[in-house]
Amino acid sequence: MRNYLLTLCITAAVTYLLTGPVRKFAIASGAMPEIRARDVHREPTPRLGGIAMFFGLCSGLLVADHLDRLNSVFALSNEPRALLSGAALIWLIGVLDDKFEIDALIKLGAQMIAAGVMVVQGLTILWLPIPGIGTVGLTQGQGTLLTVALVVLTINAVNFVDGLDGLAAGMVCIASAAFFLYAYRLWFGYGIEAAAPATLFAAVLIGMCLGFLPHNMHPARIFMGDSGSMLIGLVLAASAISITGQVDPDTLKIFEGGSTRQATHAALPVFIPLLLPLTIIAIPMADLFLAIVRRTWKGQSPFAADRGHLHHRLLEVGHSHSRAVFIMYFWSALIAFGTLMYSVHSASMWIMLPIVALSAIGLVLLLLPRFKPRAPLWAQSFVPPRYRRRRFRKGYAAGGPEAGEGGSPDADAAADEDLRVPAGINGATAIGARAHLPERRKAGTPS
Repeated sequence: MRNYLLTLCITAAVTYLLTGPVRKFAIASGAMPEIRARDVHREPTPRLGGIAMFFGLCSGLLVADHLDRLNSVFALSNEPRALLSGAALIWLIGVLDDKFEIDALIKLGAQMIAAGVMVVQGLTILWLPIPGIGTVGLTQGQGTLLTVALVVLTINAVNFVDGLDGLAAGMVCIASAAFFLYAYRLWFGYGIEAAAPATLFAAVLIGMCLGFLPHNMHPARIFMGDSGSMLIGLVLAASAISITGQVDPDTLKIFEGGSTRQATHAALPVFIPLLLPLTIIAIPMADLFLAIVRRTWKGQSPFAADRGHLHHRLLEVGHSHSRAVFIMYFWSALIAFGTLMYSVHSASMWIMLPIVALSAIGLVLLLLPRFKPRAPLWAQSFVPPRYRRRRFRKGYAAGGPEAGEGGSPDADAAADEDLRVPAGINGATAIGARAHLPERRKAGTPS
């Protein structure tokens, strides 16, 4: 575990440190597109954040190759090199798109080629575990088609959900954390070394997202762009393909005993390599398919951009930017870790159950009208102003005493009245009028 944590931390550090220079490069190169009608941000923001994420990926794999416990992954498997080849191709296309706005069909073709590059180098689905039947071997053509389809769907699902500050990076980070626990348990819990590449990919992906998030949280100073969203989508797909198509479910027969069919039935809660990857990206996939149906129903191209995504709808019903992002975070955690609970024994259930319970509680609290979390008094100085108590904010802004150092209820009520904001700005508005987003205009046009 220490080797994975070291790889994760180095990946996050490299990504974080490179994002600042990349932002300056994006501004200097003019990678700051005009604000479009579907955009949520109000000021032109540089893209190309995927450059820092790609070098974070390269640094993580390089460090892992020199660690005693992880270099066997590179010696026994060609999957890390296959991932790096496909990632380099999809990243290059993404950088060109962030700068020159490439056509959607060209990007789709590039995604298929990147998936094909990984297939040629061995990162492909070889068999599928079917409940009640056992292991079903796939022909080369079937495996290639299934691998390409999974890569393209995952890339576009992550790309579609990248509509709010910090949304895509945070959701993928949560999904990768659940996937890492799943793959790590297969490798060290069951001694299945074929799960080692997927475990490494998940750890590196967590580091990429964590290193980029501080620059991308609302208000974002830089966007990851297609160079970042397609990259993390491909790495997430590679992790799922590695553990789905390379790990033979029949190996669990030695732990359960009996025939292949009995072993599959008995091991289904423990080893279900298809369900977890699909549920991890359940929300982005749902958003993707809803967008395709919505646009096709209107007679538009499935690749035509609009403001009908799930995060746009959360904003339209009155949630603030940050609240909408956290709602999507908690939904992802609830689904991913809830599914992961089926793959652990009763001894490990006490670790997963609190995570799922806290995710459900957080989701319920965020959906309550006019509820806004506040930090405790001792942490008021360490949190952003919007999460501080009103007395503290007023005293802090005026240079007066901090919260907890005096004050009457009347003064508190007056402070609440002074700092009260219209409904729909800082929270859900189940009570009162809904706050619809104003029409966006392009930068440089007269108001």
